[in-house]
Amino acid sequence: MKKIFFAFLIIACLPALAQRHIEPTTQFTISGLVNHPVTVTLADIKALPQTPIGDIAIKNQKGEDKRTVKGAKGVLLKQFLEKAEVNAGDKPKELNAVYFVLTASDGYTNVYSWNELFNNDLGNHVYIVTGEDGRSLEGMEDNILVVSSTDTNPGRRHLKCLAKIEVRKAE
Repeated sequence: MKKIFFAFLIIACLPALAQRHIEPTTQFTISGLVNHPVTVTLADIKALPQTPIGDIAIKNQKGEDKRTVKGAKGVLLKQFLEKAEVNAGDKPKELNAVYFVLTASDGYTNVYSWNELFNNDLGNHVYIVTGEDGRSLEGMEDNILVVSSTDTNPGRRHLKCLAKIEVRKAE
């Protein structure tokens, strides 16, 4: 009977063991097609005015609830991209080919186009979360967290532990 219980216990614990730990980040870099490569620290993020975001239900591609970011506040991602100054070329229309690859410490990536962030209302809803459920940025286990608060299923672009942003241009 003990062997059966022990086997059941091991099988029941396997999903928890399979989850990988994502290393929290304390800074991220912005590089690529920019005039000023930037390293953004937690202090840099906290120095900017924070906007209340409220609760964000994180849903996967099927619309299933995964978690809720409660009482969130944040800073717009595009504020940091503006400081780096995107350099797409001589003609303004070249910005249409620019995109941003956000990469987490575990290699997970998300992509936003320049038009999504700077020529669409979506850019006013993509945040670096600076606080959640009464916890400050340093107390969040997912820091540096990026969310798109108006996506239908924001889990696809819910990026924990941002490590770098690369500015690229489609050819």
